[in-house]
This record gives sequence, structure tokens and C-alpha cells, in this order.
Amino acid sequence: MCELGLGKGSQEYVGFATLPNQVHRKSVKKGFDFTLMVAGESGLGKSTLVNSLFLTDLYKDRKLLNAEERITQTVEITKHTVDIEEKGVKLKLTIVDTPGFGDAVNNTECWRSVADYIDQQFEQYFRDESGLNRKNIQDNRVHCCLYFISPFGHGLRPLDVEFMKALHEKVNIVPVLAKADTLTPTEVKRKKTKIQEEIEQYGIKIYQFPDCDSDEDEEFKQQDQELKASIPFAVIGSNTVVEAKGRRVRGRLYPWGIVEVENSAHCDFVKLRNMLIRTHMQDLKDVTRETHYENYRAHCIQSMTRMVVKERNRNKLTRESGTDFPIPMVPGETDAETEKLIREKDEELMNKLMDRIRGPDALVPQYITT
Repeated sequence: MCELGLGKGSQEYVGFATLPNQVHRKSVKKGFDFTLMVAGESGLGKSTLVNSLFLTDLYKDRKLLNAEERITQTVEITKHTVDIEEKGVKLKLTIVDTPGFGDAVNNTECWRSVADYIDQQFEQYFRDESGLNRKNIQDNRVHCCLYFISPFGHGLRPLDVEFMKALHEKVNIVPVLAKADTLTPTEVKRKKTKIQEEIEQYGIKIYQFPDCDSDEDEEFKQQDQELKASIPFAVIGSNTVVEAKGRRVRGRLYPWGIVEVENSAHCDFVKLRNMLIRTHMQDLKDVTRETHYENYRAHCIQSMTRMVVKERNRNKLTRESGTDFPIPMVPGETDAETEKLIREKDEELMNKLMDRIRGPDALVPQYITT
């Protein structure tokens, strides 16, 4: 190792050890963003759980539909955005809800609008990334999807399997067992095992927790093992404060006792919150960027390339034939002028394709935003 002429035992300080502090200050100043999607049929406590996770009320202006209105309701996509600040760190949280999912009599491909929404966010980001103003790109890509599984049944329903298989290549899916307080501890354990077996049986790719580094402390490794073993998370949500043995806790009061939301012996709420917010939020964003979005981006570029090559070959054959009807090419018969025209045509085609991606022709549906 080069010592730059310093004396043996010299402890000169260069200063690059402050780089992590610089990154930290810049990140805190810029703030963070996270988009969480919740999906599942009505009545499974999605809204209550989200409010419990982030200690806020995102659904205060929501209109509750009666039974007659719910019969004709189709799957919608609603966005709720809230700015949260904790100890000087700002988080722009976007919750994407899917009211109407799984509520119809015929739920064939009811996941289609959800998959389209995820693709449209990828498309918007790809357009922005290909544009001129790349410094101020707004990231609306869905980083995580909490999929709520009904506790009333023997495992995954066909709709659950169909939804997760349709979306597991597009988004990080974290399955949760809703309303765990309707089950006994034995039933929760049995149902978790059944769901885990069916996820493996049907080849569903849920979010995989990254392996711990060898230098991590034992407490963190133990916590990571507990998180992996808890899938699907058995959750209970509540924004009501009740009194239990002289303590005020968030929970639900029943004639037989109190269920505490933040008691790990009662449910996996704390584990889910720790995973989403304290330990794996950045990894969820990294997997979205490096895997799901890159797959989408590669697919787009391959499609564009195929279109360019197809159009180039068609025009090349047409020019050589001198007619509007292309004839088979004879290898080696192109000259410098023809190659120049081909390059110009390639440029023109690429510009048209990029205009089509960035321009007003792209379909960007309007979603309900609050």
C-alpha cells in the first residue's frame, strides 16, 4: 500500500471517511418516497392496517358504498399521498388502493387493471428517463404490494393464485393473512403452513428477503430469520386506544379480552411494520429498480429494436427493387449511398418511436388522487 511519503506510524487524515455523512445529509435534505399498494377483497381491514402502520388517517374522506352500489362497482385504482416527517426525515408516502377487487360475482381477470396500473407507472418513468429533464424525475413506481388473504377458507383461493401469478414479475408481493384475531393461534399456524405450501406449489414468486451478511450481529440475524418464517404475516389493525391492565394500547376490545396490535404474541403487526419501514424499505425499492423495472425496460428496448430492424429491412428491400413491392435481397449489392440512406431512415424511425413513447399518443388514464 502506498504511503505517499508519510512517515511510518503517521496518522494523517485525508477526510474521505466523511463520505457517508455527506450522502446522509444529501438524502435527508432531498427526502424519500415510497409507494405501497394494498390489494384484496373488501372487508379484510386494508384501510385500518395502513392507518395503523403509518399512524395517520388516509381514508377520512372516503365514501362507503352500500350493498347495492357494490354490486355494480368495478375495480378502481385510487391514490392517497401524504407527507410524513419523523426526527427531521421526510417521507412522501403514496398508498395505492384497489377498491372493488374481488367483490364481483364474476372476478375473471379482475387483476387486469392493477397490472395495467403498474405497467403504466413503469412506462411513465421510462418516458421521463428518456426525456431531457432527467434530474427531476418523479418516481411513482409501485415498490411493494401487500396482498390480503382472507382468513375464512382453507388456504389460497383461485383468485389469490391468479392475482399473484399475474403480478409477481412486476412488483414485490408480500402476502398477509388478514384479520388474524378471528383465528386461534393453532389455526393461524396451520393456515400459514398451508399458504406457504401452496405458494411453492403454484410457483408464485413473492418478495424474497435478502440474506444477512456474515458480519451482521446475531440479533439482526435472528430478526431476519423470524421475518422469513412469518410469511404470510398474520396481521390485525386498529386505530383505537384501549386500556389493558393499566396500560393504554392500540387494540381491539372483545368480551373475552383485548387483542393488542403491537403485541408480537397476538399478531405479526410489529414484524410487518419493521420489515416495511425499518429494515427492508430500501431493499424493496432496489429490487423494484434493479429487477422489475429493468425487465420492463429491457422488454421495451427489445420491442423498439425489433420494430426498427423490421422497418429497415422492409425499406432496404423496397429501395433495391425500385418498386413498392420488396424482392429478396442479394448479399453484397448495397453501396455507400444506400447505407447512408439506411442510417438516416434508422434515425428517423428511432425518433418517431421515442416521440410515440414520450408524446401525447401514450394512453395515461386518470386515477382518483387525494
